[in-house]
Amino acid sequence: MGAKELLDAYLESTAEFSEMLQERTPGEIAYDNVVVAGLRSGLAITKALELAREKYPNDALQWDKNTIVEIKDHYEYLMNHEEILSKIEDLSSKR
Repeated sequence: MGAKELLDAYLESTAEFSEMLQERTPGEIAYDNVVVAGLRSGLAITKALELAREKYPNDALQWDKNTIVEIKDHYEYLMNHEEILSKIEDLSSKR
């Protein structure tokens, strides 16, 4: 599979996730950005969520020990998705 096909396959497989991201409010986007930035800087998910809640209390997620793993998975997926899209963008601009 060539690079173009691989990129197309990735974008197709993440279409539903990308659509969900587009439905977020500006406050939710800002909150998510703080969580992701916290994770990128090495914070644990609970600390990243606390930091985001301090800045955007109206958009803060409610979590507990039963939901934290799912929330962590979501934000790690979001972080990786953003990195992949950034690399795709970089590659596209070099053509």
